[in-house]
Amino acid sequence: MRVELYDGDRAGLRWSFELAEDSAVELDGYLDEGRVLVAVQDGRIVGHLQLVGLEIKNMAVVPERRGTGVGARLIEAAVSLVRAEHGGTMLVATGAADVGNLRFYQRQGFRFRSVERDVFTPANGYPAGIMVDGIELRDRVWLDREIRPDP
Repeated sequence: MRVELYDGDRAGLRWSFELAEDSAVELDGYLDEGRVLVAVQDGRIVGHLQLVGLEIKNMAVVPERRGTGVGARLIEAAVSLVRAEHGGTMLVATGAADVGNLRFYQRQGFRFRSVERDVFTPANGYPAGIMVDGIELRDRVWLDREIRPDP
């Protein structure tokens, strides 16, 4: 598997972004922002990470490859980009109900920063009553990780 910058049409990757974003309205607003890294295996994209400034805006791995290190490799590549360019505090947000994502990001060195209440609502384009791990998806948790620049 290799991780590389994606320079194609973002519309062709929308299916992957939709694995991590339940609101078409929100996705339409940021799909073309920043840079995208893709994980490619056997000529097929198996995951992506969108980096907008220092924020991981969207990241997903195809279901059959989750838990195999693809996500960690994407984070590692994004950290390397940030480190080589200027360093800084990387940010990522995820649903407070998504215990798996919270565990993943903490294992990648991110720490809790803040909570935004009532983000995942119909007013923001999310369907009512989304359940994740048996918990209603309502709040967004922000995490951060300090990245020191290359010397």
